[in-house]
Amino acid sequence: MFERFSNSLTTSPTLQQIARTFRRTGWISFWVQLVLAVISSVILLFAGVLAPRTGTTGPNPATGIGVGVTVLGIVVLLYNMYLAVFRYVPIGRKLEGNPNNRPKKSETIQVIRMGLFASSIGILLSLLGAQATVGLLAAKAFSQGVGGFVNTDPSKFIQPLDILVVQASVNVILAQFVAIVASLWLLNRMSR
Repeated sequence: MFERFSNSLTTSPTLQQIARTFRRTGWISFWVQLVLAVISSVILLFAGVLAPRTGTTGPNPATGIGVGVTVLGIVVLLYNMYLAVFRYVPIGRKLEGNPNNRPKKSETIQVIRMGLFASSIGILLSLLGAQATVGLLAAKAFSQGVGGFVNTDPSKFIQPLDILVVQASVNVILAQFVAIVASLWLLNRMSR
């Protein structure tokens, strides 16, 4: 269909649609990811600040692992937001501009592949963080005994902050999923 998306001096309607799709998808993806990243970050900060004040014997190492891996997922999410705004949107602008400055289709596909790869790594990290936290919650639930009254050590009880950490991980997973959907959508639009 196109080596440099189009060799003609005018912008075809299909190329205009692809350019518009890149810009819109980049911005929508960015804003959804930003909102979810901010919510997850606030939850993790909230859990980190309040954890020492819950009266338990200190932060649980398993929660720390879950939080740490989820934070790495947020770092990957920041990279995905960078791709959405500083790669996808400019590609859309270049596609409508001077035909000599249009990116090659292969270069554009490579940018989308980088986004898919980063999102896959981000989902993996976030899933590992969620699994570590859920494993901790399961261990706490099993150690509470029947009715939760057998064990009197407060660190063995499931704390609301533990649930917040799971929520943060799930939000990051959702944000990474949005990035994958955006990349696949762009890939699909280019293949038409």
